[in-house]
Amino acid sequence: MESSTTYSIVEALTKAIVEHRLHPGTKLAEQKLADHFGVSRTLVRQALFQLSQNRLIRLEPARGAFVAAPSVAEAKQVFAVRRMLEAEMTRAFVRDSTPARIKSLKEHVAREQAAVDR
Repeated sequence: MESSTTYSIVEALTKAIVEHRLHPGTKLAEQKLADHFGVSRTLVRQALFQLSQNRLIRLEPARGAFVAAPSVAEAKQVFAVRRMLEAEMTRAFVRDSTPARIKSLKEHVAREQAAVDR
């Protein structure tokens, strides 16, 4: 149970960081997180440690946990990898496309645009 709970906390915080709902430099208070997730601070600490191993947060002794701010070099690496992945995904889509997949993609893009417009 504990490992699945820790995993759930890690997943939720990872998603919040990736979606920029938690910005670089944001302090992650253990007690607030424990209250939010309805768990002990021990489970929160385990999740924060895992996030620090993934370099999504940094743990500072006597200060706490903070959302990591990537360096310029790290950001460039991420964007380079993203460009490669997106190019390969596009090639695969074009190679394997069907009228149904193209229709589905157009519908998805329309939903994204509607969400942006709200």
